[in-house]
Amino acid sequence: MKNTKISELLNVTEVDRLVNIKGWVRTKRGNKNVAFIAVNDGSTIHTIQAVVELSNFSEDNLKGVTTGACVSITGILVKSQGQGQSVEIQLKELEVLGTADETFALQKKGHTLEFLREIAHLRPRTNTFGAVLRIRHAMSFAVHKYFNEKGFFNLHTPIITGSDAEGAGEMFRVTTLDIQNPPKKEDGSIDFKKDFFGKETNLTVSGQLEGELGALGLGLIYTFGPTFRAENSNTPRHLAEFWMIEPEMAFYDFNDNMNLAEDFLKYLIRYALENCKDDLEFLNTMYDKELLGRLQSVVDCTFERLTYTAAVDVLLNSGKKFEFKAEWGADLQKEHENYLVEYFKKPVILIDYPKHIKSFYMKQNEDGKTVRAMDILFPWIGELIGGSQREDNYDKLLARVKEMNIHEESLWWYLETRKYGTCPHSGFGMGFERLMLFVTGMTNIRDVIPFPRTPMSAEF
Repeated sequence: MKNTKISELLNVTEVDRLVNIKGWVRTKRGNKNVAFIAVNDGSTIHTIQAVVELSNFSEDNLKGVTTGACVSITGILVKSQGQGQSVEIQLKELEVLGTADETFALQKKGHTLEFLREIAHLRPRTNTFGAVLRIRHAMSFAVHKYFNEKGFFNLHTPIITGSDAEGAGEMFRVTTLDIQNPPKKEDGSIDFKKDFFGKETNLTVSGQLEGELGALGLGLIYTFGPTFRAENSNTPRHLAEFWMIEPEMAFYDFNDNMNLAEDFLKYLIRYALENCKDDLEFLNTMYDKELLGRLQSVVDCTFERLTYTAAVDVLLNSGKKFEFKAEWGADLQKEHENYLVEYFKKPVILIDYPKHIKSFYMKQNEDGKTVRAMDILFPWIGELIGGSQREDNYDKLLARVKEMNIHEESLWWYLETRKYGTCPHSGFGMGFERLMLFVTGMTNIRDVIPFPRTPMSAEF
């Protein structure tokens, strides 16, 4: 008999019929006359209860039904006699598909998130990570849905790259050379011409530059893929492998860019509220009592927009003693970003940053000191989106490349797009895990990705 998802059974009105479920046992309890088996199959935060009349089943039949065991249950779906569930199953047939003994790590007791990170191969079976991963799926689907409805094309940009889009220099090298005995040049340096690609290559930190190439032919594109950064950071906000969403739009100016980013974020959060209700309510109850209210407040408000210069003035006039000094020309720290969000009591879009603290590809303003960059700051998270209008003037772009000591020859293809049919265009990038932190209320980025990759940790 084909099994039915528990999420479907909990929402049906048609009862008194034979059904089959397959899933994992959460609990088994009862007395000498009756047993109650709670089963979850991952389709919902909720379990369904199977009621076992022990007069019809021997102890041997139920011996393998322990916490963590995988079972197939066939029985009659009936209205529940107890509280907490609308329907239950009167068990007729039981098959243990996979046993789990007392060494199973997820026995019925509380577990810390730190412990669950050590058993990432099992944590999808918990309520918490079941909820997080279902929300992650919903958010991923919503990203594609939003851009498809807006007429964007999904562009697959390279994971292996010969350029550093951010100029960060903290990249994972890709090579097939013998690391014990690599070929050398006469000066003793490694001869990458003999490597697989004939040049030095790395895992990408961003798909933006290639995304721009797509936008300058297709008009509207977005990327959604893995990115990598070899930054030796063990904070709750950093991963070595993470997912980025990066739209690039031909004929979009700076205001168009901001409008799209704000609309995009509100769409995603609204989608979560409408489609992940049970999981969000669980996380709201268990981890963050303000989660649902915070999500709704973002949907309902208009983001505050102000210049970097005005933001620095707010910080300087706050009377607050920050750990890092707030001054014009310095990059804002997380404590500054948090203060601004709390001050305005809504997400903040900061614009017009000093050009010397931003990337080479950003459009320069007429003042010669600032660029058309934007960062969107969210409650508790800090920067969620970073973007800009891109510099479309060849001479200005080339001057910035030289000014920042970037190897011009490695970006010849990028520069060439400004020589042939250039146009105003804009884009932004959003770290998907940063979004997930905000939507779920989790406090560590390692808990919103199935298998986190961090310094000294590449397990599972």
